[in-house]
Amino acid sequence: MRIVRQALDARKKQDVFLCIHAELTLSDAAAKKVLHDPKLKAELVEPAAEEPFAFGTREPEGRIVVVGLGPAGLFAALTLAENGYRPLVIERGRPIEERVKDVETYWSGSIREPDPDSNVAFGEGGAGTFSDGKLTTRIRDPHIDGVLREMIACGAPDEIAYLAKPHIGTDRLRTVVGNLRKRIEAAGGEVRFSAKLADLRMRDGAVREVLIREKDRETWEPCAALLLAMGHGARDTARMLFEKGVAMAPKAFAIGVRAEHPQSLINESQYGPMANHPRLGAAEYRLTARSGERGVYTFCMCPGGQVVASASGPEQVVVNGMSNFARDGRNANAAVVVQITPEDFGTHPLDGMQYLDRLERDTFLLGGGDGTAPASTVGAFLRNEVSKPSRSVEPTYRPGVRYTRLADCLPNFAAKGIAEGLKAFGRQLKGYDMEDAVLTAVESRTSSPLRILRDPAMESVSHKGLYPIGEGAGYAGGIVSAAVDGMKAAEAVMRIYAPLP
Repeated sequence: MRIVRQALDARKKQDVFLCIHAELTLSDAAAKKVLHDPKLKAELVEPAAEEPFAFGTREPEGRIVVVGLGPAGLFAALTLAENGYRPLVIERGRPIEERVKDVETYWSGSIREPDPDSNVAFGEGGAGTFSDGKLTTRIRDPHIDGVLREMIACGAPDEIAYLAKPHIGTDRLRTVVGNLRKRIEAAGGEVRFSAKLADLRMRDGAVREVLIREKDRETWEPCAALLLAMGHGARDTARMLFEKGVAMAPKAFAIGVRAEHPQSLINESQYGPMANHPRLGAAEYRLTARSGERGVYTFCMCPGGQVVASASGPEQVVVNGMSNFARDGRNANAAVVVQITPEDFGTHPLDGMQYLDRLERDTFLLGGGDGTAPASTVGAFLRNEVSKPSRSVEPTYRPGVRYTRLADCLPNFAAKGIAEGLKAFGRQLKGYDMEDAVLTAVESRTSSPLRILRDPAMESVSHKGLYPIGEGAGYAGGIVSAAVDGMKAAEAVMRIYAPLP
């Protein structure tokens, strides 16, 4: 017997139970008996036949280069390496062990600004490494099973293969990320850290060379295909690509704040009298509302987690959420965000990034200009007044928060939408609009503010040989969807070029 899917049904607070779908391999006689029992609701599953992959025959003129070691880059490089292509992988940040130390130094308040190339956005594992490690996705793709299998092989718990809402947690995800990279190297891939994509050189409308900057050294590397998994924090790289004429367009995204509540309140609201049952753990939520024509919703909910400083450059304050596998922290947190479209910030491809630059700097200044984040209680925010410290919720953001009038760093439509959303969420989940819940600004990196345009074969519409992939290119919305995007781009390249001898 194998569990295929396990989900929690807590719609009736007095009758919380697990829904389990199992796959059984039985003798013919036993299978016949089971299939004819109406109480079991069983059906026969025929194993799907896999079609053989058709590799290309062209000999690559140069390296196949993967930029970025987030989920898209990791799985693109792993797919290429394990099929004999020996990719060159460049990552502007540092290996996971060093990166964790750099991030902790910033969070501790020892330095006022993050390391510009080794922070929550940049480094081995990408931005998702400092998160809840959610593996839920709205896409339906056969590659998903392969992503989960590889993660389990690299240290993720077996349960991610069947849970309806799987997560790894930031603590376990760091191990998985390091092991994925070791798999790439063992299969013949070359990984260079502190190595940044600085320029492209074209010939006959296709990318032929890439300029790689490593500390004080720059080298041009012949390139047959460039898989670009830069992440949506790499605004300098996006500007360079725009200057090189790479086709891109502005894209809608969302902005808002992080809301923190006692995890015990969320548990009781979701599970009722079953809240303390040991099988249930920390409760989650996902809430939606409307503010006029705009959607307002919670995003990246972290049970038992903490709000984290996610700036990647000077004079920025950015917040995100993170939790360990155990989800045993005192607070629950989630982004409360409002939709924003090019009509709000401009139709130039880089207008969204420039809008976020200003928003994150305004938040930095409101916080005091030292990395402290502006915060408010929900009650003070709804009354649009300067907040006093919360009496019942201790903020988890480090290096610390400054209570203020939070609307002062938000555009009017966002402040209005968040306020209307909080009231609506209080009707959906008891206690959500509690007076002393804490809001911390600004949640600004929900998704990329631009999309690098590509064709159905995943190749740039303006630059042959360039494959924009993952969240930074505007084509994914989480760890799994980004990983799948990376795998599919690698396969697109493999259909053109033959494996190396």
